[in-house]
Amino acid sequence: MVYDLVVLGGGPAGEKAAVAAAYFGKKVALIERAKAGPGGATVHTGTLPSKTLRETALYLTGFRRQGLYEGLGLELKDENRSAQALMCRLPQITRTQAAQIKANLDRHGVELVQGSAQFLDAHRIQAGDQILEASHFFIATGSSPRQPPPFDFSDPEIFDSDSILALEHLPESLAVIGGGVIGSEYACVFAAFGVKIEVVERQSRLLSFLDDDISDALMDTMRRDGIQLHLDDGVQSIARDGGDLVLTLTSGKVLRVDKALISAGRLGNTQGLGLEAAGVAVDDRGLVKVDASYKSSAPHIYAGGDVVGRPGLASTAMEQGRLAVSAMFGITVPERDFEALPSGIYTIPEACACGPTERELRAQNVPIVVGKSYMRHNSRGQIIGDTDGFVKLIFHQETQRLLATHIIAERATELIHVGQAVMRLGGTLNYFIETVMSYPSLTVAYKYAAYDALGHLSQVGKRPSPLA
Repeated sequence: MVYDLVVLGGGPAGEKAAVAAAYFGKKVALIERAKAGPGGATVHTGTLPSKTLRETALYLTGFRRQGLYEGLGLELKDENRSAQALMCRLPQITRTQAAQIKANLDRHGVELVQGSAQFLDAHRIQAGDQILEASHFFIATGSSPRQPPPFDFSDPEIFDSDSILALEHLPESLAVIGGGVIGSEYACVFAAFGVKIEVVERQSRLLSFLDDDISDALMDTMRRDGIQLHLDDGVQSIARDGGDLVLTLTSGKVLRVDKALISAGRLGNTQGLGLEAAGVAVDDRGLVKVDASYKSSAPHIYAGGDVVGRPGLASTAMEQGRLAVSAMFGITVPERDFEALPSGIYTIPEACACGPTERELRAQNVPIVVGKSYMRHNSRGQIIGDTDGFVKLIFHQETQRLLATHIIAERATELIHVGQAVMRLGGTLNYFIETVMSYPSLTVAYKYAAYDALGHLSQVGKRPSPLA
């Protein structure tokens, strides 16, 4: 069978590329190796599963909300603190999402082929017992957790971010090696279920790409919730002592835990694809090398999503798939703004950033003014018990345009889009002052962060501060 486009992988990038091409009248097939259906790591092992676990943990335990009702004759029960309870909603979510994606492919006339793909030459690919020929290909095979030494992943108590979803029993203690996004998210989820957490991170702070104020606030909250942070440290060796794992850190500390979760980056899923037969180059992490239009070293083969590396977000993967299709078939579409890109971290509480950090802007000598508004002063924040969160806005001191939005709070990943929209449209501090917002709402924090920035501006003679 001959196609205009064959897509490898049914994750966010692959699905949207296939559907976009079909929308423009192209004959499209999508090859998916997972028997569970399309969706990729986003649906089956990564994005949605970890966020589902977070919501389940918060719901079943009332984590960080129990104090709201102390002394009122109400108490939250703890009978459901088990691995089975924590994982209970995963099958429903993954089935629903996979079925939804398949329905979208069917609706657009995309042929779904189940099997592992391998290039035979530049224009032919084999999937199962089928050989598909196409003028163009899009590689969206995603990534998998890196499994570095000295960790023995054949040990049933050592997990990566995929295998942790098959956990049968909650441990008393868990070492999380790597304090990046995945490691920090799982540390918070298991801590909510009462597991003693030890996080080991080589850098001096968790999530160092975040604004320092956000990262500091998150670490403070995690420590207060009982999570032990071992920063500027790493694992020198790991050994088994009876039923325990004994980790010796480079600092000389010794950790004794039940289980370990290794979060040490990801590698591109390109092994076995026969990319050399198609003339597609990859780097030492198995990531496909692409140009600005997502074209690989083979001019008719494009790639997107996790298999091309950073930023590794489902949201950007979807747009990469659409943009690659427009480039390969010469279709003119509006450019995407990847500058004002929100990065959401589903820790407890959530954190989200859009735009450069304060440290980055000051290093560039950009004249800025910062405004903050704390959720402990926000009526809706008080109602829901969010006493730690805040909104941080960074404006240009001269033009007062919004340059960056940084939030740590419950629902931060929803709140961020207000700031993103104002940044995208070139809005200024005045937008927040002049806009009437619902009350009570978490969104009102934007207005009072803007008032705070106005106060700082008045101190340097840039603008008087109006009445709040």
